[in-house]
Amino acid sequence: MIWSATAAPWAWAVAAVVIAFLELPVPGSYLIWIACAAALTALAGFLVDLTLSAQLTVFVICNIGTCAAGYFVYRHFDRRGRGDDTVNRRDLDLVGAPATVTEAFANGQGRVRLGDSIWLAECADDLAAGTAVVVSAVHGTTLVVAAKTRGV
Repeated sequence: MIWSATAAPWAWAVAAVVIAFLELPVPGSYLIWIACAAALTALAGFLVDLTLSAQLTVFVICNIGTCAAGYFVYRHFDRRGRGDDTVNRRDLDLVGAPATVTEAFANGQGRVRLGDSIWLAECADDLAAGTAVVVSAVHGTTLVVAAKTRGV
């Protein structure tokens, strides 16, 4: 049996397709970038007659380049590290909502009506019942409110 010192560009093209299909059951991995490197190696093989060692060198260089590009693509779309994830944090939707004091505030503690519910609330000022307030933060089941200014 005689081993060829080169691989046909079609072999690299088929490898690219097979690797790309392997990405389907494992989405989010880097297999698609390896498939791109194999496709670029096939393209280089179609353009220039390369030896097997040259093809492997092109594949390794393309693989490093496409995987590095993939890192930056995934990093751009990854939002986990930004701290603005509000999934399962419906209490954050209350910030900025208008409310009305139902029980006068004494020593910074009182109750407010927000929608159809009565909430425990904290405020730096002592407020009378009926005062319009705005929710500025939520601590557990206690709202932090501030008196609503006339312009708001």
